[in-house]
Amino acid sequence: MIPGILFATWRIIEIITLIPIVGMLSWFVNGFQKNNELTPTFILVLFIVSVLAAAWAVGTLITYHRARTAGAFIAFIDLCFVGALIAGVYELRGITKANCANFSTSNNGIYLNLGPFGSVGGQLNNPLHVNVNKSCAMLKAAFALAIMNIIFFFITFLISLWVGHHNKVEYDRPRKHRNERVYTETRHHSSRSPRRSHTSRRSHSHHSRTRRTII
Repeated sequence: MIPGILFATWRIIEIITLIPIVGMLSWFVNGFQKNNELTPTFILVLFIVSVLAAAWAVGTLITYHRARTAGAFIAFIDLCFVGALIAGVYELRGITKANCANFSTSNNGIYLNLGPFGSVGGQLNNPLHVNVNKSCAMLKAAFALAIMNIIFFFITFLISLWVGHHNKVEYDRPRKHRNERVYTETRHHSSRSPRRSHTSRRSHSHHSRTRRTII
């Protein structure tokens, strides 16, 4: 009961914090596609990981009652997402050095490689460049939320192991009781068998003596 409640609670928290990441980064991905440019790795990696993580969190939350017996498998996938989110955060690490108040005048690597949202957009007078400081703030927010989800997915990794162990114990308990019951009944039946055999032999002997007497 308690492991299930904790698992569902943290899954909801993950979904709530992953959706903003997906929404903010999809705005960047859409802008690069409209300008026929390749989305930078530091955006694309975290975007893909966030989409997959959100889908996984929603799926395991909905099908929890069916999937709770596979606690070890869920824990393994959650641990994989921890590693994937770490990779996404590492790719976007350059945003930590950016000053969003003066992002358009900085020589930050993120700004220089942000395409239509950065220095290239300014040179081409692209409308996406108008909110360049907003772009910086959105990337920083996505970066912070991704770090939070690294912690959240590690927590659900531990809870999934707990759920798996809890369900294994609950499954083994009735099976143990069944085995003990079978063993008790077998032992009881064995202890009664000699008495029946002895009674049967006495009855057969008495019947034989009766026949000889009659004859």
